[in-house]
Parts: sequence; structure tokens; C-alpha cells
Amino acid sequence: MAAIESKLRKWGRSIGLVIPKEAVIKDKLKEGDNVSIIIRKNQKNLLKETFGIFKFKRSIKEILAEGNRESWDE
Repeated sequence: MAAIESKLRKWGRSIGLVIPKEAVIKDKLKEGDNVSIIIRKNQKNLLKETFGIFKFKRSIKEILAEGNRESWDE
């Protein structure tokens, strides 16, 4: 399974999605294969929308900063 980002493009009267060659190779896809996709429009405030329903004692900025500090060898 591959997580990819792709731009929708107009094809005739339809809109199509291009699957990058790297994903095709990785998942051994070929013409005629059935695939499942999850559609989610990219948004600038995705973190806010994702975590917006949760109430934390600290701000999301503080939590993310802590994660960044802990994930890098210093």
C-alpha cells in the first residue's frame, strides 16, 4: 500500500488521477487492476481539523515541538 499525493486532471468530460510510476512499481500494479482509494482534499489546517476535536492541557504547537525535540538525536 502506498500513500501518494497527486493532482486531479481533466480528461475529456471527466477528472482523472495519475498514479506515480514509483507507486505502480512498488505495489506491482498493472492495467486492469482494481484499486481502492481514500479521497481527502489537502488543506492547510489539517492538523487543526484533526486535533481540533480533542482538548489538550498543552497547545498542539507545544506537543509537536516536544515530539520534534525527542525525535532528533542531539
